Amino acid sequence: MSDLPEELQTSIDAVRADVAALHGELVRNGLVVWTGGNVSGRVPGADLFVIKPSGVAYDDLAAENMILCDLDGAVVPGTPGSERSPSSDTAAHAYVYRNMPEVGGVVHTHSDYATAWAARGEEIPCVITAMADEFGGPIPIGPFAIIGDDSIGRGIVETLRGHRSRAVLMANHGPFTIGSDARDAVKAAVMVEDVARTVHIAKQGGTLIPLAQEAIDSLFTRYQNVYGQTPQGALS
Repeated sequence: MSDLPEELQTSIDAVRADVAALHGELVRNGLVVWTGGNVSGRVPGADLFVIKPSGVAYDDLAAENMILCDLDGAVVPGTPGSERSPSSDTAAHAYVYRNMPEVGGVVHTHSDYATAWAARGEEIPCVITAMADEFGGPIPIGPFAIIGDDSIGRGIVETLRGHRSRAVLMANHGPFTIGSDARDAVKAAVMVEDVARTVHIAKQGGTLIPLAQEAIDSLFTRYQNVYGQTPQGALS
C-alpha cells in the first residue's frame, strides 16, 4: 500500500489518529470495561474503514496499530497493524458501511444502562427533550444476533434505516451507534447512555410522561439545524 496516492494516505492517517484517540472518550465517559467496545471510521472517498485491533488494552491503542479494512471487512495487507486481528465486530461495522453510505462512523459499547434496556428487549421511550434533540424519538431495539458474521450488521441496518435515531439497542447485547464520522458516532454513544440512565431512574419513580410527537419534531429540527454556532459565512 506504499504506492497509495498521497491524498488518500493523508486521509487514512487522519482517520487512524481520530479513531485511536476517540477510544479514549469511551473510557473517559465510562462506556467500556477491559478491552470491550470499539470505534471505527470510514476513510472519506475510499471503500475503506479503520477499526481497533481485538483484545488490545485501551492504554496501548495508537494510530499505528489501528487496522485498515475494506468494506467486506478484510484487513488490507501490508498496512500498519495488518499483522493483528481486527475487532470481533468488524463484520458488523463493514455491513453498515456497505449498506448505509451516509454513515462515516460506527461505535459499539456495553455501557451499563443502555445494555440493561437491551437485556429487557425494551426501547427507550422519548420522554425527555435531550432525547428528542439528539435522537428524534425513541431509541429502538434491534434483533438478537450472534457475533461472528454480519448478522449484527444486518440487524443494525434493518432497524436504523429510515429511522431518526443514531442508536440501536441490539437485544441481549448492547448499543451500537452511527454517525456522520467517528466522532459523531462516539457522541451518540455517550448520549444514549446518558438518556438510558435518566429514563431508567425516572421509570423507577413513577409513570413516564411521553412527549407529544409535534414537540419531538420541533425539538429535533431545532437541535439538528439551529443549535450551536452558525457556520462561517452562513446567515445568522
